[in-house]
Amino acid sequence: MRLWAISDLHVGHPDNRTLIQAIPDHGPDWLILGGDLGESLDHLVFVLDTLGPRFAKLLWIPGNHDLWSRPGDPRGEDKYHQLVEACRVRGVTTPEDPYLLWPGPLPPGLGAEAPIHLAPLFLLYDYGFRPAEVSLDGVLDWAMEENILCADERLLDPHPHPSRVAWCHTRLKLTEDRLSALPREVRTVLINHWPLRRDLLFIRRVPRFSPWCGTPLTEDWHRRFRAVVVVTGHQHVPRTDWRDGTRFEEVSLGYPREWRRWLGEAPVRPSLREILPGPAI
Repeated sequence: MRLWAISDLHVGHPDNRTLIQAIPDHGPDWLILGGDLGESLDHLVFVLDTLGPRFAKLLWIPGNHDLWSRPGDPRGEDKYHQLVEACRVRGVTTPEDPYLLWPGPLPPGLGAEAPIHLAPLFLLYDYGFRPAEVSLDGVLDWAMEENILCADERLLDPHPHPSRVAWCHTRLKLTEDRLSALPREVRTVLINHWPLRRDLLFIRRVPRFSPWCGTPLTEDWHRRFRAVVVVTGHQHVPRTDWRDGTRFEEVSLGYPREWRRWLGEAPVRPSLREILPGPAI
């Protein structure tokens, strides 16, 4: 039994839909869906209904694309809860559900006495990943100096919150309280769409996209909440890194022009990242 992860499926692209349909049955394994499955409820439903029968359990978190609102869509939290409900009726775990105890094998060296809870998170971003000399009020102008402006500024409505920053800080407080309530002997797998640390940003082609990539308020969460693994996406740069003995897995698929760089022109299926048991701690 293994825990796998993949994010940024962007199934609005036909080539990505074909790849997702090619993922084989994994029997007892579990799968994390790390956000940005698409841009609509229909995209989410397609992924859940395609992969749900192929894994014993799915866990889902939203990304920014999932939360985009087109004309006629619910906005902000209403859109989020629409997606949560679509997951729940299919038995998919979301950030609104109790954290699950991992029933499978543990990483070598961790010790059988260390239970692991899987914690799907929804934290957003607060534009804090910006240079110290750039103010919050000036961050969009700073990004636009390099012609960078995230589509979230048009499509990710924070309703009913006054701003995405306010929504982010509300989610941070709610999540911090939940994680702090876990027993001290519990280890975690923290699962969030946006990176938790600024030193793990690798969008080198567009460095001024960093304000939309997370918040510095989570820099130490892997230590505070005893994470064995931190799973993120958003950057479309799949890789493994280590900080303070914690493994960080970026699990994106990305757009066809991106995944063809490492999967080739005609891959049979996308690569899933193994989260647990994984390598030795």
